Amino acid sequence: MSQILETIAGALADGAVDNVKNGVRKAIDDGVSAKDILSKGLISGMDKVGLLFKDGEMFVPEVLVAAKAMQAGLEIIKPLLLSDGVQSVGKILMVTVEGDLHDIGVKLVGMMLEGAGFEVINLGVDIPAAKIIEKVKELRPDILGLSAMLTTTMASMKNVMDALKEEGLLDNIKVMVGGAPLSPMYAEKIGAHYSADSNEAVFLAKSLIKKT
Repeated sequence: MSQILETIAGALADGAVDNVKNGVRKAIDDGVSAKDILSKGLISGMDKVGLLFKDGEMFVPEVLVAAKAMQAGLEIIKPLLLSDGVQSVGKILMVTVEGDLHDIGVKLVGMMLEGAGFEVINLGVDIPAAKIIEKVKELRPDILGLSAMLTTTMASMKNVMDALKEEGLLDNIKVMVGGAPLSPMYAEKIGAHYSADSNEAVFLAKSLIKKT
Protein backbone atom coordinates (compact mmCIF):
# COMPACT_ATOMS: atom_id res chain seq x y z
CA MET A 1 0.00 0.00 0.00
CA SER A 2 2.75 2.45 0.93
CA GLN A 3 4.41 2.01 -2.46
CA ILE A 4 1.43 3.28 -4.48
CA LEU A 5 0.96 6.21 -2.09
CA GLU A 6 4.64 7.13 -2.44
CA THR A 7 4.22 6.91 -6.22
CA ILE A 8 1.25 9.31 -6.06
CA ALA A 9 3.18 11.76 -3.86
CA GLY A 10 6.19 11.64 -6.18
CA ALA A 11 4.10 12.11 -9.32
CA LEU A 12 2.33 15.06 -7.72
CA ALA A 13 5.62 16.74 -6.81
CA ASP A 14 6.68 16.26 -10.45
CA GLY A 15 3.42 17.83 -11.66
CA ALA A 16 2.57 14.66 -13.61
CA VAL A 17 -1.23 14.98 -13.78
CA ASP A 18 -1.93 11.73 -15.65
CA ASN A 19 0.38 9.74 -13.36
CA VAL A 20 -1.39 11.15 -10.31
CA LYS A 21 -4.80 10.21 -11.75
CA ASN A 22 -3.62 6.72 -12.65
CA GLY A 23 -2.01 6.29 -9.24
CA VAL A 24 -5.15 7.38 -7.40
CA ARG A 25 -7.32 5.03 -9.46
CA LYS A 26 -4.93 2.12 -8.85
CA ALA A 27 -4.90 2.87 -5.11
CA ILE A 28 -8.72 2.80 -5.09
CA ASP A 29 -8.71 -0.52 -7.00
CA ASP A 30 -6.20 -1.89 -4.49
CA GLY A 31 -8.57 -1.05 -1.64
CA VAL A 32 -6.67 1.91 -0.21
CA SER A 33 -9.01 4.23 1.70
CA ALA A 34 -9.77 7.67 0.30
CA LYS A 35 -8.51 9.16 3.59
CA ASP A 36 -5.10 7.49 3.15
CA ILE A 37 -4.91 8.52 -0.51
CA LEU A 38 -5.57 12.10 0.57
CA SER A 39 -3.25 12.27 3.57
CA LYS A 40 -0.43 9.87 2.61
CA GLY A 41 -0.51 10.47 -1.14
CA LEU A 42 -1.82 13.88 -2.20
CA ILE A 43 -1.12 15.91 0.95
CA SER A 44 2.24 14.21 1.41
CA GLY A 45 3.14 15.23 -2.15
CA MET A 46 2.06 18.84 -1.57
CA ASP A 47 4.05 18.93 1.67
CA LYS A 48 7.11 17.98 -0.38
CA VAL A 49 6.27 20.71 -2.91
CA GLY A 50 5.94 23.23 -0.09
CA LEU A 51 9.37 22.38 1.29
CA LEU A 52 11.00 22.55 -2.16
CA PHE A 53 9.35 25.92 -2.75
CA LYS A 54 10.51 27.21 0.63
CA ASP A 55 14.08 26.08 -0.09
CA GLY A 56 14.08 27.79 -3.50
CA GLU A 57 14.28 24.48 -5.37
CA MET A 58 10.84 24.93 -6.92
CA PHE A 59 9.24 28.06 -8.35
CA VAL A 60 5.69 29.38 -8.73
CA PRO A 61 4.99 27.90 -12.22
CA GLU A 62 6.07 24.45 -11.02
CA VAL A 63 4.03 24.77 -7.83
CA LEU A 64 0.95 25.68 -9.89
CA VAL A 65 1.43 22.57 -12.05
CA ALA A 66 1.83 20.40 -8.95
CA ALA A 67 -1.28 21.97 -7.42
CA LYS A 68 -3.26 21.16 -10.58
CA ALA A 69 -2.07 17.56 -10.34
CA MET A 70 -3.23 17.50 -6.72
CA GLN A 71 -6.64 18.85 -7.69
CA ALA A 72 -6.97 16.22 -10.44
CA GLY A 73 -6.39 13.49 -7.88
CA LEU A 74 -8.68 15.16 -5.36
CA GLU A 75 -11.56 15.27 -7.86
CA ILE A 76 -11.40 11.48 -8.19
CA ILE A 77 -11.58 10.79 -4.44
CA LYS A 78 -13.98 13.59 -3.41
CA PRO A 79 -17.11 11.40 -3.69
CA LEU A 80 -15.37 8.70 -1.64
CA LEU A 81 -14.27 11.20 1.01
CA LEU A 82 -17.83 12.46 1.34
CA SER A 83 -19.27 8.96 1.61
CA ASP A 84 -16.60 8.06 4.21
CA GLY A 85 -17.48 11.18 6.20
CA VAL A 86 -13.92 12.53 6.09
CA GLN A 87 -13.88 16.06 7.49
CA SER A 88 -11.78 18.87 6.07
CA VAL A 89 -9.13 20.46 8.29
CA GLY A 90 -11.14 23.69 8.19
CA LYS A 91 -13.01 26.05 5.90
CA ILE A 92 -11.20 29.05 4.39
CA LEU A 93 -12.79 31.89 2.45
CA MET A 94 -10.27 33.52 0.08
CA VAL A 95 -10.74 36.88 -1.63
CA THR A 96 -8.85 39.65 -3.41
CA VAL A 97 -10.05 42.91 -1.87
CA GLU A 98 -11.90 45.78 -3.53
CA GLY A 99 -9.95 47.70 -6.18
CA ASP A 100 -7.51 44.85 -6.86
CA LEU A 101 -7.75 42.51 -9.87
CA HIS A 102 -4.74 40.28 -9.15
CA ASP A 103 -5.57 36.62 -8.55
CA ILE A 104 -2.52 34.45 -9.30
CA GLY A 105 -1.20 34.72 -5.75
CA VAL A 106 -4.52 34.02 -4.06
CA LYS A 107 -5.17 31.06 -6.40
CA LEU A 108 -1.75 29.59 -5.58
CA VAL A 109 -2.35 29.98 -1.85
CA GLY A 110 -5.78 28.40 -2.26
CA MET A 111 -4.35 25.40 -4.11
CA MET A 112 -1.69 24.89 -1.45
CA LEU A 113 -4.32 25.08 1.29
CA GLU A 114 -6.51 22.55 -0.51
CA GLY A 115 -3.46 20.33 -0.76
CA ALA A 116 -3.13 20.58 3.02
CA GLY A 117 -6.70 19.35 3.50
CA PHE A 118 -8.63 22.61 3.84
CA GLU A 119 -11.93 23.37 2.15
CA VAL A 120 -11.22 26.53 0.16
CA ILE A 121 -13.81 28.89 -1.30
CA ASN A 122 -12.47 31.64 -3.58
CA LEU A 123 -14.80 34.65 -3.87
CA GLY A 124 -12.78 36.21 -6.69
CA VAL A 125 -11.26 39.66 -7.20
CA ASP A 126 -12.30 43.26 -6.50
CA ILE A 127 -14.78 42.26 -3.79
CA PRO A 128 -16.14 45.06 -1.56
CA ALA A 129 -16.20 44.72 2.23
CA ALA A 130 -20.01 44.47 2.38
CA LYS A 131 -19.99 41.44 0.06
CA ILE A 132 -17.22 39.78 2.08
CA ILE A 133 -19.18 40.29 5.31
CA GLU A 134 -22.27 38.85 3.67
CA LYS A 135 -20.37 35.72 2.62
CA VAL A 136 -18.70 35.33 6.02
CA LYS A 137 -22.16 35.31 7.64
CA GLU A 138 -23.49 32.88 5.04
CA LEU A 139 -20.59 30.42 4.86
CA ARG A 140 -19.18 30.74 8.40
CA PRO A 141 -15.55 29.95 7.49
CA ASP A 142 -12.92 29.28 10.14
CA ILE A 143 -10.47 31.60 8.36
CA LEU A 144 -10.84 34.56 6.02
CA GLY A 145 -7.89 35.09 3.66
CA LEU A 146 -7.47 38.58 2.18
CA SER A 147 -5.11 39.35 -0.70
CA ALA A 148 -3.89 42.69 -2.05
CA MET A 149 -1.11 43.22 -4.58
CA LEU A 150 -1.27 47.02 -4.77
CA THR A 151 -0.28 49.57 -2.13
CA THR A 152 -3.45 51.48 -3.00
CA THR A 153 -5.70 48.51 -2.13
CA MET A 154 -4.17 47.75 1.27
CA ALA A 155 -6.70 50.17 2.80
CA SER A 156 -9.48 47.86 1.59
CA MET A 157 -8.15 45.23 4.00
CA LYS A 158 -8.59 47.62 6.92
CA ASN A 159 -12.13 48.34 5.70
CA VAL A 160 -12.90 44.62 5.87
CA MET A 161 -11.37 44.31 9.35
CA ASP A 162 -13.37 47.31 10.57
CA ALA A 163 -16.56 45.84 9.12
CA LEU A 164 -15.90 42.45 10.76
CA LYS A 165 -15.37 44.22 14.09
CA GLU A 166 -18.56 46.29 13.71
CA GLU A 167 -20.55 43.13 12.96
CA GLY A 168 -19.07 41.31 15.96
CA LEU A 169 -17.59 38.58 13.76
CA LEU A 170 -13.95 38.68 14.85
CA ASP A 171 -14.57 36.40 17.83
CA ASN A 172 -15.48 33.55 15.49
CA ILE A 173 -13.04 33.95 12.62
CA LYS A 174 -9.29 34.33 12.08
CA VAL A 175 -8.09 36.63 9.30
CA MET A 176 -4.99 35.97 7.20
CA VAL A 177 -3.57 38.62 4.87
CA GLY A 178 -0.91 38.50 2.17
CA GLY A 179 0.40 40.22 -0.92
CA ALA A 180 3.45 42.03 -2.23
CA PRO A 181 3.01 45.42 -0.46
CA LEU A 182 2.09 43.97 2.93
CA SER A 183 4.26 43.54 6.01
CA PRO A 184 3.87 41.82 9.39
CA MET A 185 3.60 45.26 10.98
CA TYR A 186 0.68 46.28 8.76
CA ALA A 187 -1.11 43.01 9.46
CA GLU A 188 -0.66 43.48 13.19
CA LYS A 189 -1.87 47.08 12.92
CA ILE A 190 -5.20 46.04 11.39
CA GLY A 191 -5.56 42.98 13.63
CA ALA A 192 -4.81 40.27 11.06
CA HIS A 193 -2.20 37.51 10.62
CA TYR A 194 0.49 37.86 7.92
CA SER A 195 2.02 35.24 5.67
CA ALA A 196 4.78 36.03 3.18
CA ASP A 197 4.09 33.26 0.68
CA SER A 198 1.89 30.25 -0.05
CA ASN A 199 4.02 27.83 1.94
CA GLU A 200 3.96 30.08 5.01
CA ALA A 201 0.19 30.51 4.54
CA VAL A 202 -0.33 26.78 4.99
CA PHE A 203 1.63 26.70 8.26
CA LEU A 204 -0.19 29.83 9.47
CA ALA A 205 -3.62 28.42 8.62
CA LYS A 206 -2.86 25.18 10.46
CA SER A 207 -1.69 27.08 13.54
CA LEU A 208 -4.78 29.32 13.51
CA ILE A 209 -7.10 26.31 13.25
CA LYS A 210 -5.44 24.76 16.31
CA LYS A 211 -6.17 27.95 18.28
CA THR A 212 -9.89 27.98 17.46
